[in-house]
Amino acid sequence: MRAFTVRDALRATGGRYYGGEAALDALVTGAESDSRKIGPGALFVAYRGARVDGHDYMADCLRRGASCCLSEREPRGPEETPCIVVDSTLRGIAALAGWYRSLFDIPVIGVTGSVGKTTAKEMIWSVLNRHMPTHKNRLNYNNEISLPLELLRMPEDARAAVMEMGISDFGEMTRLAGMVRPTLAVVTNIGDAHLEFLGDRAGVLRAKGEVFDHMLGDGLAVLNGDDETLRGFDCPVKSITFGRTASCDFIAENVENLAGDGMEMTICHHDRRFRARVPAFGAHMVHAALMGAAVGWAMGLTDEEIAAGIAAYETVGDRARLIRENGMTILSDCYNANPTSTAAALESLRSLSGPKVCILGDMLELGAMSPALHRKTGSYAARAGARLVIGCGTLAKEICKGAMEEGVEARWFPDKAALFAELGTLVRPGDNVLVKASHSMKFEEIVEKLRKVKLE
Repeated sequence: MRAFTVRDALRATGGRYYGGEAALDALVTGAESDSRKIGPGALFVAYRGARVDGHDYMADCLRRGASCCLSEREPRGPEETPCIVVDSTLRGIAALAGWYRSLFDIPVIGVTGSVGKTTAKEMIWSVLNRHMPTHKNRLNYNNEISLPLELLRMPEDARAAVMEMGISDFGEMTRLAGMVRPTLAVVTNIGDAHLEFLGDRAGVLRAKGEVFDHMLGDGLAVLNGDDETLRGFDCPVKSITFGRTASCDFIAENVENLAGDGMEMTICHHDRRFRARVPAFGAHMVHAALMGAAVGWAMGLTDEEIAAGIAAYETVGDRARLIRENGMTILSDCYNANPTSTAAALESLRSLSGPKVCILGDMLELGAMSPALHRKTGSYAARAGARLVIGCGTLAKEICKGAMEEGVEARWFPDKAALFAELGTLVRPGDNVLVKASHSMKFEEIVEKLRKVKLE
């Protein structure tokens, strides 16, 4: 982080200051909303949570060396100063992060989309960071609470940044992109995610498209040319496309699936052609490699540099992770789920040789379309070659209905406990088992059960 003073933070947030004059010149060398992570020089951001109120920890954070607190209430005594009070901590930290971003005259790539944002961010970072110090948000810290803190982590020597931006409603992208001010925007796809708030895919595109109103300079968009909604999009900034469709600017040809060893492909851009290998499993990695190539090209990298960056990619978290254990191949993809990401996971499962079992759970925030989309997912699972579809959770009953309509055996369980009681009789040695659901379903517990369950 590039250090700044409490006085700088006061000016950036427009808040009211409580504390001694000398403390205004204290340096801020970090920012945290988790009081357990506060150390000397940190700015403590006090959020009011559903279960915990950060304001209750202000005095403790200052005792442990915090430079200042950013809060929504006035301090109760000198032990809670120095303190900057704002009407909204969320808006206050956003203003500070936006000001901090303005200190860097560097390329900033903003990544958004319904599916694959974290994978795209990690791939683009892998391509760029080998050739220039590149900042990125950790894991999937991409929302209004975590993203400003990730921006404030940007080190002084950063020469580029890749920032993932996740939204679920209209107006959120305006607030995120207002902080990030990307010079280049990547849209992975437009799918059936957060329909409870966004309505339909046109609404998803409209919400994601707010990013283009906040781009710096001439701006460049990198768009998925295979995506039906994006293909007809009249982008307000200059754009290039990627995909398997022949009309795309960046195309993958001669794709080879190496199963657990990754993917290989020829990446083509007009008269440029080079071979690239992705050390990660899944059909979605083709698009990830193309996004990395497109951004690398826009940043002036050579084909060799781009290929080396793609080859250095590392998977983050529980996304399309292959586990060969207990006589099975488990495709653990438990981080999150919506119909679009589940369809992509089913395509990856299809590419594995041998019998296939799908253990699928509830996909949340789909609104009125939820039953139909769950049934459609079950149908897709059947057509992906599953010998058995297992639904777990209230909404997953519709997944089973969709599979049975396609003539495939399906079993539904209301919860994990009921599933665990019969799991050993449902899976067999040699099965390829996909496990996927929304994150709150905690399907990683099913993965762990599969790794040790006694098969009958």
